[in-house]
Amino acid sequence: MRSVSVTQRGNLRSQVFGICAILCLAMAATVTAAAQVAAVPPYTVSVFATSVPHVYYQPDSITLWNDNVFVGYGNNAKTTGGGHSTIVEYAMDGTVLHKMNVRGHNDGLKVDPKTNRLWALQNEDANPNLVIIDPRNWSWKRYTFAKPAHGGGYDDMAFIGDDVYISASNPSNNPNTQQAIVKATLRGNRVDVTPVLLGDANAIDITSGQPIQLNLQDPDSMINDPEGDLVLDSQADAELIFVHHPGFADQGVFHLALTSGGNSTQVDDTVLASSSQGVILVSDRDGETVYSITAPFFGPSEAYSAGPTFVGRLDTHTGVLTPIVTNMVSPHGMTFIRQ
Repeated sequence: MRSVSVTQRGNLRSQVFGICAILCLAMAATVTAAAQVAAVPPYTVSVFATSVPHVYYQPDSITLWNDNVFVGYGNNAKTTGGGHSTIVEYAMDGTVLHKMNVRGHNDGLKVDPKTNRLWALQNEDANPNLVIIDPRNWSWKRYTFAKPAHGGGYDDMAFIGDDVYISASNPSNNPNTQQAIVKATLRGNRVDVTPVLLGDANAIDITSGQPIQLNLQDPDSMINDPEGDLVLDSQADAELIFVHHPGFADQGVFHLALTSGGNSTQVDDTVLASSSQGVILVSDRDGETVYSITAPFFGPSEAYSAGPTFVGRLDTHTGVLTPIVTNMVSPHGMTFIRQ
């Protein structure tokens, strides 16, 4: 038998210890990764899609068309213009079908249900632009805006009947006396806007029933509910604004302060369950992942919002968010898919 020197034995020990250390680190990393995102029963969470480094990353807005999913990746583009974002089309199993770059930072992505065109809205802080895409063949047209009266950019949009509403983000003034929601009209290569809701509008607080005056400092994501009302997130203000009959003489405005665990809580996207059976998709922007959330049953028009590090079920009467998926890095875009 060949003898082994003390030096060799030491080297062997170092190698063994090194291998053990690597294995332990790998196991710890696996446990940590598995623990990063967790669902509260009866909800479940799984990965739908992930970013591709240096190609498309920082997933944000999500929308659905013709049983395919579209995700806007910000790619660290500037929110005032510069760089490019990538719109990626997925099949329902997460397979990439198509991708397209748009100039600027994409933050709004919705499908016009009347025309079946995909609206991609860029640069929420200044110098906004709009790209309208035909998802059947990926032909597109780019539109510009006049300098926004509120001093910022435009963030998200909602379609009600023949009308298109856009949130006016990053206002320059405090208090904000300028537009918080506008109605958009396409004219040639321009988007003309008219105010629908001002940042200092009067409203009724939902939890107290008392009148209040708004000061919307961060109009952000926006959807419409089944009744045709707009639901606007004023993110930094930690509140949702409900606009009944937007743009009409009997327009009504309602305010809901948001909390979780007794603390004021900011949210990004909010979705409403449109079926008892379905899937919520949510983008964890800085986690570079799009997740799928399921449940045995979703209540009629049940609301869910993307909180700072969680997705929560929202009580629209009290504003209380109850986490259903936790340990996310930075959840942002959401959509609900009927099944």
